[in-house]
Amino acid sequence: MREQQVAHAPAAAAAPPRDPGDRCARGPLPAPTLVPGGLPGGKLRRVVDHIDANLCGGLTLGELSGVVHMSPFHFARLFKRTAGVPPHRFVVRRRVDRAIELLAGGELPIGEIARLVGYATPSHFTTVFRRITGVTPTEYRQGRGQRTSRARQVRLRW
Repeated sequence: MREQQVAHAPAAAAAPPRDPGDRCARGPLPAPTLVPGGLPGGKLRRVVDHIDANLCGGLTLGELSGVVHMSPFHFARLFKRTAGVPPHRFVVRRRVDRAIELLAGGELPIGEIARLVGYATPSHFTTVFRRITGVTPTEYRQGRGQRTSRARQVRLRW
């Protein structure tokens, strides 16, 4: 019997190409890619734009699903399939990404940054920021100028 040889494509070639204009591709958060059975590209862009524009407020699953005219349950399933994370985790990560940008500026107090990215109290913001990045906002801000070893080794965690 003759053995059939199967050529395997490299993993990079198998992944769908990313849209260079996608706003998600800018930050450390991996860009959601279009997958079969997921959210269509236009709906995904509308949701991500709505999230970015309204980070300072309370974003609910019902509000996000209303942007694309879907039921909350169906939207959550399709969003997770497309983005790889549930909508709430995606929103929290976008808030932390925006906070990192504001902390890099170094001008605003941490309480004001917490309010601008949608947290009612600085303590809750600090807890979430530390859970995601591994350092507190103050340590992160100090590490931006002084390059402390702990802030340099920030590892973003889900």
